[in-house]
Amino acid sequence: MKDMWGGVAWLILAAGVLAAAQFSVRPARRYRTWWVALFATELGHVWALVAASLAWFAHGPATLILAVAAVLFARPVWCAARMARGVEASLAAAGWGSHKGAEPLWSWRRLWRWPLATPRAQVQTFPLESAATPLNVDFYPPAPQREKAFCNQIGYKMPGAAPCVVVVHGGGWDGGDRAELATFNHWLAGCGVAVVAGDYRLAPAHPWPAQRDDVRAVLAWVRANAERLGLDPERITLLGRSAGAQIATATAYGEALPGVRAVVALYGVHNLEFVWSIRSATDSLNSDKLMKQYLGGPPEGARLEAYRAGSAELLAHAGAPPTLIIHGALDELVWCRHSEKLAAALAQAGAPHALVRLPWGTHAGEANLHGPSGQLITGAVRRVATAA
Repeated sequence: MKDMWGGVAWLILAAGVLAAAQFSVRPARRYRTWWVALFATELGHVWALVAASLAWFAHGPATLILAVAAVLFARPVWCAARMARGVEASLAAAGWGSHKGAEPLWSWRRLWRWPLATPRAQVQTFPLESAATPLNVDFYPPAPQREKAFCNQIGYKMPGAAPCVVVVHGGGWDGGDRAELATFNHWLAGCGVAVVAGDYRLAPAHPWPAQRDDVRAVLAWVRANAERLGLDPERITLLGRSAGAQIATATAYGEALPGVRAVVALYGVHNLEFVWSIRSATDSLNSDKLMKQYLGGPPEGARLEAYRAGSAELLAHAGAPPTLIIHGALDELVWCRHSEKLAAALAQAGAPHALVRLPWGTHAGEANLHGPSGQLITGAVRRVATAA
């Protein structure tokens, strides 16, 4: 009897582990299971070892189940290692080839670092006085500037100015703030890339295009303060994630932005009319509510222009800034199809771009800086930001 109950316990444990491991091949369709998927994919290499260890001690059918789970957990790492060279080639084709001293996009050693381990920059907060309402920006000084400060003290002026990434946060347009996934900002600063993360006005109190105007104000602030911050005003990369990706691409394609030489869109939407057509009050984000808050209603009458002005897919043109698009194929919070449609529009317009589709990826995969998604995303963004 004791052996029987022991076998049942092993089966229950093995089934639970396998249920988590399945998210490396199947999308998580609810917000709560998205968190499980994020841990299962971006820390899958750790869980693969756990599952394999359990399989060693288990007996009966549980052994096979745990072995299968270990293989599934290992899938993201295996896929990322295999596709790293392909991503390098895609970046090079878009004009962001690797340069001397650049780290490779993939490192087995880095994989085992703590997810949030990175040097910390001394963040400085500034008011954005040019915005329509009081907003703030956080400035992450690049690592070389710490050396530059010392050189200035002894009377030696270091040459050169740092490239800058301006980050537009996500949050469904009605939430989030400039501190979102700040560890990524610290990592970029440690690589010699300055980061400016700004707030923007939120829906429903401030519908689109208030967010576009605020991003423009942040970009203008960066250029106006470039000299005193040690930045190159002509080497700005505009990066948006999730809702921020929609804001960033629509802002960049709608008009020429001085100094912006590239755009990075992480798992965003880029055709608001299409989003309205597939919205639902029962999906994981209640997209029906989000769209009504953000745009006030359906794309009719006076609102139609706002929908189109916020849709990068419709604004794509040959003169658009080179664009890096990254999206997880298993992302159910924001479908990968949104990014694929943007890439198709850019290709038709003849605009330089690269689409990186992560077969195992879910939403916000770079939360683990050193995981399979985190390594490819951070490395690719660094390539774009530092390209000559």
